[in-house]
Amino acid sequence: MTGRFKHKLGQGGFGSVYKGELSNGIPVAVKMLESSTSNGEEFVNEVSTIGKIHHVHIVRLLGFCSQGTNRALVYEFMPNESLEKFIFMDEPKRKHHQFSMEKLQEIALGIAQGIEYLHQGCNQRILHFDIKPHNILLDYDFNPKISDFGLAKLCSKDQSIVTISAARGTMGYMAPEVYSRNFGSVSHKSDVYSFGVLLLEMIGKRRNVDPTMENHSEMYFPEWVYNKLMEGRSLGLGMGMEMDCTEEIIRKLAVIALWCIQWNPADRPSMTQAVQMLMRDFNSLDIPPRPFVPSSDLQDDI
Repeated sequence: MTGRFKHKLGQGGFGSVYKGELSNGIPVAVKMLESSTSNGEEFVNEVSTIGKIHHVHIVRLLGFCSQGTNRALVYEFMPNESLEKFIFMDEPKRKHHQFSMEKLQEIALGIAQGIEYLHQGCNQRILHFDIKPHNILLDYDFNPKISDFGLAKLCSKDQSIVTISAARGTMGYMAPEVYSRNFGSVSHKSDVYSFGVLLLEMIGKRRNVDPTMENHSEMYFPEWVYNKLMEGRSLGLGMGMEMDCTEEIIRKLAVIALWCIQWNPADRPSMTQAVQMLMRDFNSLDIPPRPFVPSSDLQDDI
């Protein structure tokens, strides 16, 4: 199926992904899990989770196999790979195709609708816990599909608080409450936070923390965006695009992102609300409160 693993598509936290082909010629992506990953816990978790999901913005699981310590998941093939290869200027394998701001907004809406389905559209609520550009795959028409459910957790829809034994996710995208309960309880709002970070990275075409920047506010991108909005200044992120509608889209996506990364989970919108906000005009949105603990407050706590 994988042609002796000649065509490696990528490397994830739990294994490698290869391009394969079914006997009928249909291309697929085969995720080979590392044999050392928690006695197959991630394999069982991903199969049991994504096997329940059928949505246009979630990658489709076609099959799986398990033999001894060898475990593989077979997914539909996404020819345009991951979103991160299109949005980050420092990405080594960056694609040269440049999305218009309208297309980025369309991709953002698709991702939001996919997460909303995970939270509200299944019999049980599914918390992804690892929403980030690397896990957003793009099909032939650049439609986004959420992938990698190795860290996902199922819970009932009326369960407002989720118990996890340890922090799960990727630093920079993890909600504060996921790595420290001092910041609140873990819930579906933790995925909302990750979506907000992803949204900021999409409009800024840079990672949420960039150590190459000269000062703190530029280094921590959310703070830079918030200050610009409060000052009523242009965000200047259009990258040479037509500015008549591009700036308004950028400002709208920035406002939604800042709502999503509010420090207090209760202050964040649900994904249903985020979807609704994405379909509204910028002028109809309220500017959110400062979404993070000021650096001076962090120093006081150290």
